[in-house]
Amino acid sequence: MSTSTETPAYSAGEFAHFAQDPASITAQGIRLSASDAERFTNWRWQITHQITTASTARTYFPLNQEEERGFTSLEGLFKTGVTPYYLTLAAQEQGGGAIRLQALPRQEEEDDLLGLMDPLQEKSHSPVKEVVHVYPDRVAFCVAMLCPVYCRYCYRKRRDEEEGLHYNRKIVEDGLAYIASNPAIKDVLITGGDPFIASDQSIETLLRRLRQIPHVEIIRFGTRTPVTLPYRVTKELAAILAAHHPVWVNTHFNTAEEITPEASQAINNLLSHGIPLGNQSVLLKGINDSSAKMMALCRKLIINRVRPYYVFHPHLVAGTAHLRVSLREGQGIMKSLRGNISGFAIPRYIVDTPSGKVPLDYNYVLAADGDDLIIEDIHGEIWRERDVQP
Repeated sequence: MSTSTETPAYSAGEFAHFAQDPASITAQGIRLSASDAERFTNWRWQITHQITTASTARTYFPLNQEEERGFTSLEGLFKTGVTPYYLTLAAQEQGGGAIRLQALPRQEEEDDLLGLMDPLQEKSHSPVKEVVHVYPDRVAFCVAMLCPVYCRYCYRKRRDEEEGLHYNRKIVEDGLAYIASNPAIKDVLITGGDPFIASDQSIETLLRRLRQIPHVEIIRFGTRTPVTLPYRVTKELAAILAAHHPVWVNTHFNTAEEITPEASQAINNLLSHGIPLGNQSVLLKGINDSSAKMMALCRKLIINRVRPYYVFHPHLVAGTAHLRVSLREGQGIMKSLRGNISGFAIPRYIVDTPSGKVPLDYNYVLAADGDDLIIEDIHGEIWRERDVQP
């Protein structure tokens, strides 16, 4: 795997034949010649060759009418950028599949009367720029702006047009100073954007500085690179993270189809260095909004030793009306997992509010009757359980 900083003289379109020629793609992932693979698997090449225009996207597959109009009508409104790797996965889908819905702009993003630019009111919870402090013992430290793929449902779309936020020295220094000044902060979530879209040296420096703060016990990263740019998650990066344990990583797979051999290798690079992995998904219409799809995702995650952690109800963010599901539908999907998959493979269903996360787990306790609780079991049968008092 190449990690050279040099950008090979290839355009994204030159790799489009891998998406169109069945002989060049296996059912499990991309199969390239040795010379092409060295270039295609260079994560810096992937970033510098993000697909941002309709004309480039068309070299992978024909765009439908919604996508064609989306590239035009949403220009300057919501940022578009997709790695060649992720768009190649989309090219293997049938019809307007789940990956295309997540990555490509659609004109219907304009049809949203309820969406907000900052649904979690993060700006009002930021005592210093890019440090979100909602819970007393932890903060989200937004050190990055760039992403391998700009997900259409992202609740930080408001940052798309901001400049100079990617590991900006002043922002990082001010954030570190705030964390150091508040002994109650035990847990720092490094997020963005995607914090792994930086050099190994930048990430190592940030980790080292955080570890110099005595009261910081846990460091976590939120990243989608295992999903959208798995070549970034090298053994070298994993070793840097491991040198500053305890470090946790939460990634963001939404569908089982995203867990490719390349993604599995990225996962294994982290796990082999003792880094525990969790997964946070967003429940999205047409992407994972069925019991079968959600169960397939959870099963494939645990096969890869990634703990399903949260499933978020979709945030009320601008431009996402076409991706929303109802709360009751979400509860039904999550309830269907109970009894059909191991308990540790069932994520918590969460609605995120400006004041914190609230679980929406199905309530199996129906009533209290004297010293008894009346409960419903996973088969829908009623059970009376004596609440023995000590």
